[in-house]
Amino acid sequence: MKKKIRVFFIATLFTLTSVSSQETVKVMFYNLLNYPLEDAVPNRINDLAYILSDYKPDLFLVCELNNITGATEILNTVKSAISLDYDMATYTSNTSDDSWGDQNDLQNLLYYNSSKFTLEEEIIVPTYLRDFNVYHVQLRTINQDSNPVELYIIVCHLKASSGTYNAQKRFEMIQDLETFLDTLPADSNVLLGGDLNIYTSSEDAFQTLIDNNNSIVFVDPANRVGSWHNNSNYVDVFTQSTRTQTGMGGTTGGFDDRFDFILTSQNMTNTASLTYVPDSYEVYGNNGLTSCWNKAINASECETTDSKFSYTLRNHLHNFSDHLPVTLTLETDATFLNVNKFQIASRFGLDATVVNQHLVVTLNDITLHNATLIISNNLGQQVKTFQMNSENKQYIDVSDLNKGLYYVTLSQSYMNPLKFIML
Repeated sequence: MKKKIRVFFIATLFTLTSVSSQETVKVMFYNLLNYPLEDAVPNRINDLAYILSDYKPDLFLVCELNNITGATEILNTVKSAISLDYDMATYTSNTSDDSWGDQNDLQNLLYYNSSKFTLEEEIIVPTYLRDFNVYHVQLRTINQDSNPVELYIIVCHLKASSGTYNAQKRFEMIQDLETFLDTLPADSNVLLGGDLNIYTSSEDAFQTLIDNNNSIVFVDPANRVGSWHNNSNYVDVFTQSTRTQTGMGGTTGGFDDRFDFILTSQNMTNTASLTYVPDSYEVYGNNGLTSCWNKAINASECETTDSKFSYTLRNHLHNFSDHLPVTLTLETDATFLNVNKFQIASRFGLDATVVNQHLVVTLNDITLHNATLIISNNLGQQVKTFQMNSENKQYIDVSDLNKGLYYVTLSQSYMNPLKFIML
């Protein structure tokens, strides 16, 4: 009997969702400029909040994150700027420099929309300098059990600076990554976001990534392969430097380099279950004007009357980092489950998702009146239970819980967790 109820419930969700439409996923990679240790610009987290609320990425890939405090601040900012549905992967300090003193405090991390993704696996690929952090995620779709849509997300930060030595070190780091990539099925969906610090596509590191002999071949979705450094012909894909003013931290000198990338595996351009949306690749805040070459991104030369990115946005980008974010959109024929939206609308919901004493639960289904409410912490540990009654509204004292994120489920009910934050 339970199996029949579950099948009917999924069928109902499927009916409520448009089958013919494409589902989309928005991706952003961003170099956070030593967050939070770089504090020359006060309260720059507010600038990031504006940027995130403006673009609203489903997958937010970052590098130059210094510590768990900064990681948590970024998570709280993502939640407040976009949605409480967002989670982060496990914060892990760089392991690649352990043999010589843990001197590298530039970490990578993934933040993701948990209404669209589940995080299945986290993998560290070490190099001589900085880790590649690999996140294996799965789309939360109606057919996720029988026909899963999976994606490997790689976040990285290659060796900086020009010259033969540094280019060789970047190449060696990519070789370490290729060793890992050889372990994946050839048809894997793979996304690589990173500050590659590459000056030209002829560098061995970049040529290795796009080598057709690899099991996983990457492509540049922007289709702007060339010699980027200080070449105004590629101003539309420049990502650094947003600044000419000194004393703000990071690099100055104006807009003249393409260091930041999102690359996709070749299959994601046409045949994969999750594909790149043509022409969706953008350097966020870059209006593509030759007049912006060597200027600060908030300069008047970086905008015309019909430009997409406003001064307000570009000024926030200028203040937050010496890099611009890179964005693109993916799409799939699969249909997102959207269980949370259905439950809140008709079966079970929370009156507020930010609480400090009482959690108020609204029940619109009499079959849930005898269910047990279960509250779990962010580690999946059960911390509290409550026996529901026949009242439409249930008032649950949660004042004894510590501050943080919690998940709410009901026994004897097919549902995904709802979430609330304890202040």
